[in-house]
Amino acid sequence: MLYKKTILKNGLRIITVPMRETQTVTVVTMVGVGSRYESEKEAGISHFIEHMFFKGTEKRPTALSIAEEMDAIGGEFNAFTSKDSTGYYAKVDAKHINTALDVISDIYLHSKIEERELEKEKGAIIQELNMYEDMPMRSIGDVFESLLYSKNNLGREIVGYKKTVAKFQRKDFLNYIKKFYLANDTVICVAGKFDEKKIITQVKNYFAKMTEGKKPEIKKVIEKQKEPAIKIKFKKTDQTHLVFGVRAYDLFSEKRFALSLLSIILGGNMSSRLFMEVREKRGLAYYVRTNVEAFEDCGYIATQAGVEHENLKLTIETILGEYKKIAEEKVSGKELQNAKDYIKGKMAMGMEASDEVAMFFIEQEVSRRKILKKAEIFERIDKITADDILKIAKDIFKKEKLNLAVIGPHKDGKKLEKLLSA
Repeated sequence: MLYKKTILKNGLRIITVPMRETQTVTVVTMVGVGSRYESEKEAGISHFIEHMFFKGTEKRPTALSIAEEMDAIGGEFNAFTSKDSTGYYAKVDAKHINTALDVISDIYLHSKIEERELEKEKGAIIQELNMYEDMPMRSIGDVFESLLYSKNNLGREIVGYKKTVAKFQRKDFLNYIKKFYLANDTVICVAGKFDEKKIITQVKNYFAKMTEGKKPEIKKVIEKQKEPAIKIKFKKTDQTHLVFGVRAYDLFSEKRFALSLLSIILGGNMSSRLFMEVREKRGLAYYVRTNVEAFEDCGYIATQAGVEHENLKLTIETILGEYKKIAEEKVSGKELQNAKDYIKGKMAMGMEASDEVAMFFIEQEVSRRKILKKAEIFERIDKITADDILKIAKDIFKKEKLNLAVIGPHKDGKKLEKLLSA
């Protein structure tokens, strides 16, 4: 799939990805700032700004006027905040591309951020925080990252704290936007059916006056773990939720391709080792999955599951057993090939949708400033051997790198500590 990268004088990057076989187009604007860039007093402001951008501009003065315009053309539009980026997108019928581009550029560049709307939205975000608190299946990931990165902003929840959200004022938003929403840290990606030359000109007209600057540095994670670590969040729940994993590699590491295959073999799909062992053979969990997370300076691989309270120890033993096994014995040729084909199949299906394509390109450009095309990724994956998987597994699955996060009605972690230290 061919793409074009255009860089404006102010440093803003435009990625255009024409797709012949689709009738849709997706416009994404992403800036390389997320919750880990916030000070303690600013906790949650990146996410709050994302909300405020949909509350009105001079051209579209209310949230309703923005929503009505997109709903009238059957468009999908939303935004998201991560630890290290914030994105705004719209997906529409290709004939409505001008509307999508106009709306996304308008909210990104001209949001009013009115005091009265800000005060109203505080209530909505606090309810969002309460909602996540009632969703241990979702919040267990936050507990795990707070364990890994307790001394870094990376360990803090994206939504922030109730106390910081309640104190935000309009000036805080304006200062933060001025500091981080810079032209040279912003990427616009357009994927789907469109006139490439015309769209590049339009994006230039919208964003050429955006100012550039130097983005403040983040506090990097220093990995110094020397023994297994456990964090238990006591909560009366119907099942215990856990995330059990190890520190791994950052998003620039060449080892990330082998690690992604390792995660699929372990718990990435319904034929994976952990799915078969934990769910099918033992019936310990309805859901069990292994995922990889990577940041610019660190990363991890972890398995998540929800189990009966009394089965927590047995589940951990089972997962630990599979971790040890894959670090001691080579995976079979069939397992490895199946994992490679799984990645390729998932990527091939995703590349049929303009929104998936847009995210594939823009996430790489924002995080790494280097885009690998599908064929280049496949080439790297094809080169990985069973020896590579074993080498990675031996490196990461060490006792001193183990981390366990638990949400449930548990108070005594001593038995679990003994289990991890054995």
